[in-house]
Amino acid sequence: MTADSADDVLRDSFGKGLDGVLGLEVVEAGPDRIVATMEITERHHQPFGIVHGGVYCAVGESVASMSGFLWLQDSGIGGTAVGVNNNTDFLRSVRAGTVTATSTPIHRGRRQQLWAVDMVDQDGKMLAKSQVRLQNIEVT
Repeated sequence: MTADSADDVLRDSFGKGLDGVLGLEVVEAGPDRIVATMEITERHHQPFGIVHGGVYCAVGESVASMSGFLWLQDSGIGGTAVGVNNNTDFLRSVRAGTVTATSTPIHRGRRQQLWAVDMVDQDGKMLAKSQVRLQNIEVT
């Protein structure tokens, strides 16, 4: 798969599935980093009026998986990457605003990858941090 076709595959998936339900929008995508944003609304809240922790887990998983996929295409390994572990710490609660999620590679190998995803508010304050392990798999 070429870099252009990898970008097309990823671009075609934007706004679909859970990412679409959450309102996650990718604003920058490359093999070494993805930046995505999301506007927090009441649909993201748990019963006490703040963002549900599962939202941060899902965003971390999505951004890490997209990052892993793009790196696999860029590296020539190919295939795709699926989450096998997601550890997300919730650091600050919010009720509204823009969340920006940014991925950073920790380890990228032939079989597994490990990505950090920082999620911050519009003032740059850390809201949550995910560490997501991905398994690289062949697409058949």
